[in-house]
Amino acid sequence: MSKSITTALSTESASWRDYLELCKPNVVALMILTSAIGMFLAVPGMVPWDVLIIGNLGIALCAGSAAVVNHVVDRHIDQKMIRTLNRPVAKGRVEPWQALTFALVTGVTGMALLLAFINPLTAWLTLGSLLGYAVIYTLFLKRATPQNIVIGGIAGAAPPLLGWTAVTNEIGGHGLLLVLIIFAWTPPHFWALAVHRKNDYAKADIPMLPVTHGERYTKIHILLYTLILFAVSLLPFATGMMNGLYLLGAVVLGAGFIYWSVVLLLDKHPQAGMETFKYSIIYLMALFVIMLLDHYLFPVTVPFSLQ
Repeated sequence: MSKSITTALSTESASWRDYLELCKPNVVALMILTSAIGMFLAVPGMVPWDVLIIGNLGIALCAGSAAVVNHVVDRHIDQKMIRTLNRPVAKGRVEPWQALTFALVTGVTGMALLLAFINPLTAWLTLGSLLGYAVIYTLFLKRATPQNIVIGGIAGAAPPLLGWTAVTNEIGGHGLLLVLIIFAWTPPHFWALAVHRKNDYAKADIPMLPVTHGERYTKIHILLYTLILFAVSLLPFATGMMNGLYLLGAVVLGAGFIYWSVVLLLDKHPQAGMETFKYSIIYLMALFVIMLLDHYLFPVTVPFSLQ
């Protein structure tokens, strides 16, 4: 009885901040940065304001909806991990049914905006990304294999392509290159956090790579994927999509990522896992901003070879 009373009281104390937290706003903000820049990169001039605002709003609402489902499905896991034990559903401030209702409303609203004001291609790709994260990754892959983040990473890599299709209504080759960059970025980004939080994942019985194969094995793979990312990040320049400014930025930022991956591998820094994780976020944000600067400061004068 006392437990149910406590739960009821915590549910009553839920605020708009709890519902905002359910949407993982920091993660969604990074996704929207890449989707917005994907829009700008898709055209030589400016993106129409209605597409820019409504398109990103629709994508953000769908991404937030997927994040809410993640909170509900993982609530028992979240209660076992220091990083997540205070989340609204795990703590009982928001009941699972309330969270799922909120997810349904935000997801349907986002899809409606995309279908009504953008285009069906973007809407269905966004729905696929939502289901990929909320269902395939969260319900199955996360608990099934240490390669969960590699396989499931394609869902999180979609936003720049969604921005691209919102403007062009077609899947361009260079839009897919943007997806490839984030796809290659995701494993070293997330595994760095997993190394730092290894004990939490072990306690929650989640088969993350550091838990199943050890830290040394994971750190080697972080370095290998960072090298793959470095090579992939050069493709926009190699294909004529980007110019020298982007090349310089990609090389400098990539060298920084490789540096932190080596530091992590050599165990020279007690907080190397978290520092590598933080740098990976800075890396992705800076790389896409440099793309945007290169695109408008040095416009490509020939048609994109992959379009």
